[in-house]
Amino acid sequence: MNKFSSLCAVLVAGVLAGPAIAAPAAPASAPAAIGCAAKQQHVQAQIDIAKANGNQNQVDGLSTALREIQSNCTENGLRKEREGKVLDAKREVSKRQSDLDKAMKKGDSEKINKRKDKLAEARKELQDAMDELDK
Repeated sequence: MNKFSSLCAVLVAGVLAGPAIAAPAAPASAPAAIGCAAKQQHVQAQIDIAKANGNQNQVDGLSTALREIQSNCTENGLRKEREGKVLDAKREVSKRQSDLDKAMKKGDSEKINKRKDKLAEARKELQDAMDELDK
């Protein structure tokens, strides 16, 4: 993970750790932003919420994140990062499927149920990663 991704991950984690407030929806007439523009819009919406709540520390951190996105985000880089997440998620699904297959061979119903749950979770994460490719 490069410096920019690490910084964004830390800042986003800090934002998510704060009070959960839904971001305002874009007007119906506005086209949905994708890629770096979408990231910028999301962070700007979070800045607006933090300002409205008087949380200056959060505004400062988000402003730094916004500047980093504006300076360093490229559509190709973002696409590669998201493709990497899809590959990781596919590997996880494959591993979980293998774990389930082994548990089924042994016949331990408790382990089978646990493995099924883990596989379902991994598949959901894969779907989420695939959905992110188009954003």
